[in-house]
Amino acid sequence: MAPLSRRMVAEALGTFGLIFIGCGVVVANTFPDGNSGIVGIALAHAVVLGVMITCTMNISGGHHNPAVTIGLFSAGRISGKDAGAYVVAQLVGALLGAFLLRLLLPPGVVSAGSLGTPTVALAITGPQAVGIEAVLTFFLVSAVYGTAVSPNAPKVGGFGIGLVLLFDILAGGPLSGGVMNPARAFGPAVVSGNLIGQYVWWVGPILGGIIAAQLWERVLLKE
Repeated sequence: MAPLSRRMVAEALGTFGLIFIGCGVVVANTFPDGNSGIVGIALAHAVVLGVMITCTMNISGGHHNPAVTIGLFSAGRISGKDAGAYVVAQLVGALLGAFLLRLLLPPGVVSAGSLGTPTVALAITGPQAVGIEAVLTFFLVSAVYGTAVSPNAPKVGGFGIGLVLLFDILAGGPLSGGVMNPARAFGPAVVSGNLIGQYVWWVGPILGGIIAAQLWERVLLKE
């Protein structure tokens, strides 16, 4: 296993890529020629996460998501010390990705798009949004177990995990933001100064991640 410092750099790098590309394509949609829409946003998130997980999975496991890390911690797959270090690295990577976007883009565009900070639809209540994020993250962590953690996992790199973002964002993006990742909400929110509703993207994903991890550990992977 790689030293913890090296694994932290890998986690920060992967999360940086997710934020810079994921939030970048959201902001790009505010430009006159930006017409990728939700399909393009979902596809960009799916591809960048799949690539970054594949790049780093042999170093850190390719979590890039506090909900994944905490879910694996709840199942004993990672120590408390390492989990805490991973979450810190992920949040730092998210902040760096969002900060670089703000540095490179015109101030008016940054303000209009809030750097891709997620929002909850007006018709959706807070508890409903938490529930939606929990279910979406349940699918994500299930993919982590089924394609990476399981000893019988197919050799598809991180793309089986990344593809979950495609259908999760298409389904949940217009409702709860389709975030599934506290770092994805935290980085752009802090840098843009828009911290409304952050609890939705912490409570929901962490809850869903823990439930998925427990199901796989206790039932689906049990000998």
